[in-house]
Amino acid sequence: MKPVEQVFSEPQPALNALNALNALNALDGLDAPLLPGRGWSVFIDALTVPVRIGIHAHEHGAPQPVVIDARLGYRREPSEASEWIDYEGYCARLATFLAGKPHTRLLETLVADLAELSFREWPALDTLTLAAHKPKIRPGTQRVGVELEWTRADYLRRIGKPA
Repeated sequence: MKPVEQVFSEPQPALNALNALNALNALDGLDAPLLPGRGWSVFIDALTVPVRIGIHAHEHGAPQPVVIDARLGYRREPSEASEWIDYEGYCARLATFLAGKPHTRLLETLVADLAELSFREWPALDTLTLAAHKPKIRPGTQRVGVELEWTRADYLRRIGKPA
């Protein structure tokens, strides 16, 4: 058995995780305190936008509908400042981004691009789940698509910054 002084002088996993979280939150430049637990979740179901997407020749002629579901998590105490996520602004930004985006071959690429945009433009965002599908793409199915789950640390790794 270790002496009490040694036990308390060793790094504690919970403290290390808390310190890492606080360091990550210091990077976002927001002043609002963190909420306990998982915090807030903004959800968007079935945002349908025209997108130039697909690998098949018939998909290159014109935009086709893509349905996006999103769950955006944040742990800041919401205020009238930037510590909250405006869901109407978020939907409008995704639609504008997709309207100006050149043809994308894969849904996976499209969703990763939307995830990068989300973390880049919403500093309060901590976690993100994005799903996308093309309606009626496969007979006999209700929907077929992709889903991506990211944390801010995943985004920072993707853009080459230490988490």
